[in-house]
Amino acid sequence: MAMDEEAPGDEVRPRPELATLLATEHWSLLGTRSMTWSEIMSRISILLTVVSALLVVLALFAQGIGFDRSLLPLAVAFAAASLVLGSLTLLRVALASQEDAQLIRGMNRLRAAYVELAPEIAPYLTASTHDDEAGLMTTYTLGRRRRMTSHIVGSTTFFVTVVNTLLAGALGALVGALVTERPWPVVAAGVATAAAWFWLQVDLTRRLFGPPSTDVRFPSGDEPTRWS
Repeated sequence: MAMDEEAPGDEVRPRPELATLLATEHWSLLGTRSMTWSEIMSRISILLTVVSALLVVLALFAQGIGFDRSLLPLAVAFAAASLVLGSLTLLRVALASQEDAQLIRGMNRLRAAYVELAPEIAPYLTASTHDDEAGLMTTYTLGRRRRMTSHIVGSTTFFVTVVNTLLAGALGALVGALVTERPWPVVAAGVATAAAWFWLQVDLTRRLFGPPSTDVRFPSGDEPTRWS
């Protein structure tokens, strides 16, 4: 969009259609963000439901055939299936988090436009008008100061990562139990598998997010520039 060239002595004409167009785009981004996280919550619910159901099925088998080593192959299969499902869920959650950051960035830019059209509303905005990393965090935390560590640990991505780490540890321990009956090798196999899977998930998430965006149009500390 470009504002009309202002001739010397001319008054700037109000352009209410700009606010309408910006608000339409804002609602479009909000709707996309809502649908994305609705899908993510559904996937996480499915993951937890499947894991719970497999545990119930395993318990029913155990009641029928007894708690002995004959149950281990079935437990390994269930744990592997749960881990595959959990890994796919983590991949979608990580991608959705990346998309969410871009949606937040877009809405921050629209707020910068709102403030340009009506500067007097700036003190009433809670979310940021800047599209750099600091602006994104301001919007995510609604203006409150929060450590990056607490934001990451409390995220949906980290929650699914922990669930998958527990599943990987259980799978490693079950495979170890198939090989030997000695407790320490079984524990070591479970801990090593969990640690390795946790590191792989963290590395995957880091690669998906990548470096901070270089397409910053309204950095923190700068006032939005006029459209030209």
